[in-house]
Amino acid sequence: MGRGPSIEGRKSVEDAKRAKVFTKLIREITVAARTGGDPAGNPRLRLAMDRALSANMPKDTLERAIRRGSGVDGGQALEEIRYEGYGPGGVALMVDCMTDNPTRTVAEVRNVLARHGGHLGTAGSVAFQFTSRGELRFDLSADAALEGRIMDAALDAGADDVQTVQADCRVYTSVAKFHAVKQALQSAGLIAVAADVHLRPNACATPDSSALDPLRQLLDRLEELEDVQAVHHNADPAVFG
Repeated sequence: MGRGPSIEGRKSVEDAKRAKVFTKLIREITVAARTGGDPAGNPRLRLAMDRALSANMPKDTLERAIRRGSGVDGGQALEEIRYEGYGPGGVALMVDCMTDNPTRTVAEVRNVLARHGGHLGTAGSVAFQFTSRGELRFDLSADAALEGRIMDAALDAGADDVQTVQADCRVYTSVAKFHAVKQALQSAGLIAVAADVHLRPNACATPDSSALDPLRQLLDRLEELEDVQAVHHNADPAVFG
C-alpha cells in the first residue's frame, strides 16, 4: 500500500492555506483602515478585524495592517475592483479583487473565465442580482428552545428576519445594523457559530447537471488568483451544494 502524505507535508499544505487566508484578510484590513484606524467609528474595519480574529491572525499582524492602511507606516497602493460576469449554466458571478495592477488582474480573471466556459460582463450586468446583508448562524442542536430567545433579541435589535431549518437558525440583517444586532445577541448570551456580511443572490439559478463540474473548476481557479478576494455566485445551493 502506498503511504499517505507525511505530517510535514500536510503541515506545509495547511500553512500555505493559512498564509493565503491571512493575505486576503490583511489586504481587506489595510483598505478598510484608509478611512480611519479606529474600529469604533469604522464599521468596515471592525468587520475585517472580526474576520481576522476568527481566523486566529496574530494581534501584531493585524495592528501592522491597520497602521499601513491608516498611513502611519506607509503601504502599498491597492485598488478595489469588482468584475461581473457569467459562468457555465448561466450562473451570475461577482469577483471582488484588490490589486496594484488592474491591467494584470482583469487579464487573469478574463483568461480563467474563458478557459472554463464563462465570460466577463459589463458593469451593472450582474450586480442587480445580488444584495449585501448580514448573517448570523446559530446551532440549536443542543437546545431547540434557544430559537425563541434568538428571535426576540434579534427582532428587537432591528434584524430583518430569522429563519430556522431543523437545528440551523439564521438571523439576517442589513449591513448597517449587522454590528448592533450581533452585539445585542451577544449581550443576551447568544453567541453565533458564524457571523459575517455576505453578498447574497436575490434569486438562485439552477444550472444543468452538465455545468456543475465546469462551474466548480471555474470557481476554484478564480479563488486561486492572487488578486481575488472573494467570488460570489447565484447557483442554487440545493443543486450546487
